[in-house]
Amino acid sequence: MAHKFIDNYREKGARKRLVELLIKKGIGDENVLQAIGKVPRHYFFDETFWNQAYKDIAFPIGEGQTISQPYTVAYQTELLHIRKGDKVLEIGTGCGYQCCILVELGADVYTIERQEKLYQRTKQVLPHIGYKANFFCGDGSKGIAKHAPYNKIIVTAGAPFVPEDLLKQLAIGGVLVIPVGDEQSQQMVTVLKINETDYEKIVLDTFRFVPLVGDRAW
Repeated sequence: MAHKFIDNYREKGARKRLVELLIKKGIGDENVLQAIGKVPRHYFFDETFWNQAYKDIAFPIGEGQTISQPYTVAYQTELLHIRKGDKVLEIGTGCGYQCCILVELGADVYTIERQEKLYQRTKQVLPHIGYKANFFCGDGSKGIAKHAPYNKIIVTAGAPFVPEDLLKQLAIGGVLVIPVGDEQSQQMVTVLKINETDYEKIVLDTFRFVPLVGDRAW
């Protein structure tokens, strides 16, 4: 397995160009850009497709899932305003790329994946490439109540609405970032929890994610 994890000048140069592209597209958070510049995105691709790894595109990772477009990862991460030591819940581990970005920013990540194969694969790969997180397999639409509250929650699949369970698991002063809409397109929504009953919700740009599947979603 080790032979696959090669990160040479070529890959580092490609990451640098990707960061420059993200700046042009409006990503301004220096910490997020640094994290994207550090995490080797090609590690999450079959070697045959390494030439696709630093294009600003989503790409299939198996099990009907995709690795998100780098711009989308940067956009969602920027909205979270991660501080070192933040306890973050990630709904939809996928291949683990977004998780690595959060860890790189100093977050303590709890990440849940519905697909058993992806969960097993990612749980093995991430520590192997130097990223530690808390991995769970299950229905992400319900969150992970036993480890709540979380300072930040990020949902990496399109939901029909904001699941109540996730709002409950958010700490007061915490931020939830979730794409909400139909199965064709969603709008990015941020929710700030002001107190146990009050929330401030902001609706932002349109994106297209794979559907969030579960008891509290599709």
